[in-house]
Amino acid sequence: MLVIAWLALLVGAFYFLLWKPQQRRMRMARAIQSQIEEGDEILTTSGIYGRIVKLGDDDAQVEIAPSMVIRVARGAIGQRLTPPPSSLEEPDEDAGTGAA
Repeated sequence: MLVIAWLALLVGAFYFLLWKPQQRRMRMARAIQSQIEEGDEILTTSGIYGRIVKLGDDDAQVEIAPSMVIRVARGAIGQRLTPPPSSLEEPDEDAGTGAA
């Protein structure tokens, strides 16, 4: 009985400490990779900064310097550095000034 309880505890710990966070990271990576567009500034998982020139289904062409374009796997794109379009909008000039 005690062995079964320990086994259940280990399985539960494995699930909550390893499996669930890994699934969350994979879900976030897929979301980032589906949101990227041509012209976005990105950071690859290997630490290369660049701008997406052409985006394919499985790969992307990334400009890392003027006239220097490399081809990377889409899964190697780790971060999108370009802010989402909603945060690029100009703030309302009258907001917060108290002017009516």
